[in-house]
Amino acid sequence: MLLTLDVGNSQIHGGVFAGDTLRAQFRKTTHPIGSSDELGVFLRAVLRENQIDPAAVARVAICSVVPPVAYPLRAACVKYFRCEPFLLQAGVKTGLKIKYRNPAEVGADRVANAIAATQRCPGRNCIVVDCGTATTFDVVTAGGDYLGGAILPGLGISAEMLSSRTARLPAVEIFKPESALGRSTVESIQAGLYHGHVGAIRQLVAQLTQEAFAAEKPALIGTGGFSRMFEAEQLFDELVPELVLFGLKRAEELNREPAR
Repeated sequence: MLLTLDVGNSQIHGGVFAGDTLRAQFRKTTHPIGSSDELGVFLRAVLRENQIDPAAVARVAICSVVPPVAYPLRAACVKYFRCEPFLLQAGVKTGLKIKYRNPAEVGADRVANAIAATQRCPGRNCIVVDCGTATTFDVVTAGGDYLGGAILPGLGISAEMLSSRTARLPAVEIFKPESALGRSTVESIQAGLYHGHVGAIRQLVAQLTQEAFAAEKPALIGTGGFSRMFEAEQLFDELVPELVLFGLKRAEELNREPAR
């Protein structure tokens, strides 16, 4: 089995693959990071809770946007799963042609999403919208060129900044409000966060489509922890919250094939 770990700024999103089947998923907060033993014990425990024998895990693949997690997580894999994990980073095979001015700047999670998009939509232009701590837009051509995209603050960051940087605006629960017309401060914040994000996604997708594909409609894939909140808005052609795990799996395969 393959254990995949997407280390984000807020959460570690894990998944276990048996062949092409995603058998289980789990999440834990990224901070505090914890020691290699704490991470290893957690991973083995969460696998057992999902009825998976930790001894069945033969390979581990990691993508991370939090550099301090890399060392203890690698050490945990070596000690508790007896394997050297694959790390998705600059220089490994991805099947993409990265057109960023500095390819090393592209987040590993964005690369994984782009890899998975080309697998799900072969021969089609794609835009992936990842609604997480940040909301990212990744533009990939039918030929596998990763062109770049856009980044804006996610729902969680936006809500946190409003409450922490203002004197009288409270922290609010993030969900889809009944109306865009808020009749209290809390309702007004929730309306602004939700409908403002919907508008931002629509505008950025339209602008990226115009600039990258001369207005030819690409496949739109939504992913990330907040993506299901927007399901009723029909922003995306396909909603795949675990897209990054499939991309990470494919990257591990691409870099393992020469050794066969």
